[in-house]
Amino acid sequence: EISLGLVGSEMCIRDRLRSMVVKGNHDFKVSREQLWIYLMDPIVLAKITPGVSRLEIIGEDKFKSVSEIKIGPVKASFTGKLKVVDKNQPASFVIKMEQLSRIGNAHVSVQMNIDEKEGGIAALAFDGKADLSGVIARTGQRVLSGVANVITREVFSALEKHIVENKQTVESEESTKPPEAGD
Repeated sequence: EISLGLVGSEMCIRDRLRSMVVKGNHDFKVSREQLWIYLMDPIVLAKITPGVSRLEIIGEDKFKSVSEIKIGPVKASFTGKLKVVDKNQPASFVIKMEQLSRIGNAHVSVQMNIDEKEGGIAALAFDGKADLSGVIARTGQRVLSGVANVITREVFSALEKHIVENKQTVESEESTKPPEAGD
């Protein structure tokens, strides 16, 4: 379940600033600890995030990102920083992101909570806010919500695919291991 929407707007010195609430949840067929490991891995994050062409480590839990994103009829290159803060392994963390481009900027803060459900299911819940400026802020709510929903679904779909591929690789490696002495 994903819920995204714009909440109010306020005037900035030069540009309009608009805030968008991002909220939702998704279940994954993996343990909470394993989901945490995937979400802390910059290689996995770059692989599952649509439009990201580069995610460089610039410090502990700090990254530089370059991405190409299409918002309505406009396609733009974004550069920025991402950091993971308030880590409480494997239960929660906060993602803080700043993305800058010629069409506007986004400053994002999202609380991520991971709970364990029966049957080895990890439930990821997220709740946050994106402050948008420039052309992005002037884009209509329907377009922004639609783009955010598509990106969120693509991230979850790509993460599910990664989980399945990783399980298959582990199972394949285990089936080709020679038997241990005494087996």
